[in-house]
Amino acid sequence: MPDRPRVLITAAFDNGIAEALHEEFELTVLEPANLRRSLAETGADDALAEAEAVVCETELLDATALAAAPNLRLAVSCRAAPVNIDLDGCTARGIPVATTPARNADVTADLTFTLLLATLRNTSRAEAWLRNGSWSAEDVFEPYREFRGLALNGRTLGILGGGAVGRRVLTRARAFGMHVLVYDPYLDKDTFGDQARVVGLEELLGAADVITVHTPLLESTIGLIGAEQLTLMRPGGHLINAGRAAVVEEQALLDALRTGHLAGAGLDVFWEEPLPAEHPLFGMPNVTMTPHIGGASDDVIAVHSRMAAEALRAWRRGGVPAAVANPAVYDPA
Repeated sequence: MPDRPRVLITAAFDNGIAEALHEEFELTVLEPANLRRSLAETGADDALAEAEAVVCETELLDATALAAAPNLRLAVSCRAAPVNIDLDGCTARGIPVATTPARNADVTADLTFTLLLATLRNTSRAEAWLRNGSWSAEDVFEPYREFRGLALNGRTLGILGGGAVGRRVLTRARAFGMHVLVYDPYLDKDTFGDQARVVGLEELLGAADVITVHTPLLESTIGLIGAEQLTLMRPGGHLINAGRAAVVEEQALLDALRTGHLAGAGLDVFWEEPLPAEHPLFGMPNVTMTPHIGGASDDVIAVHSRMAAEALRAWRRGGVPAAVANPAVYDPA
């Protein structure tokens, strides 16, 4: 391997970390286009052809890009899972694919709690009402009646998925004085000690005042929360989803909100994105919505840049990056 391997970076990347990498690597850093397109279409044909490592986030290292990168020896996806990379194609060529797990766990947990608070305290509706000029001296106490919400202290939060985001939501919930239940079939009952109980799904649904969704999107979790599960929730409960939309059945959630069985929901993810303008959610005042901004933070860029840099350095030294999606490339047997 040359003293300074050639690296193509198309992901959003921290400038200071990139400067430090220049000492060990020959970098080509492109301004991120944030488009889901093949790396072969970025206009950096020469850099791709010479690249021994690629760091990408939204652009695709697909079959076309792999064919255009004959010297490639490492791929780094600035994602928790390498959904933008042809994993089979890389494995067939013996190219390790490093990832950046939990890069946005903290900011996603923050947004989860933003949605939770905004939904239970009606803050988004109250702000829109205020900005619309609705507060008048004729009834100065109208907002006190219209936007009366719930306190978190003493209430029970049910967390679906006890991974990186779920654990951070747990910490935030405890700081607000909430009791916490966690459903995760892969965790032991005493995983969280006295901070939270790990319970079955039915127990969580029946006991929680608010449920947040943080399970990975697997065949077993698609539609995990459907009409039957929503019926088991406490009347007047709330559901918050800044994780994966498909974990919750869309029609079942809409029905539970229309009937009032659920008092409200906070959503950052949707079954179709962008959300169609005619979608019924827009007509539901008991729903708080944000346009899939869970990971939208400069801090996430700094975190995944650091993790990508660590992966590059480990690879350059002949080691194995901390998180590799296709570890079989290191053990062909």
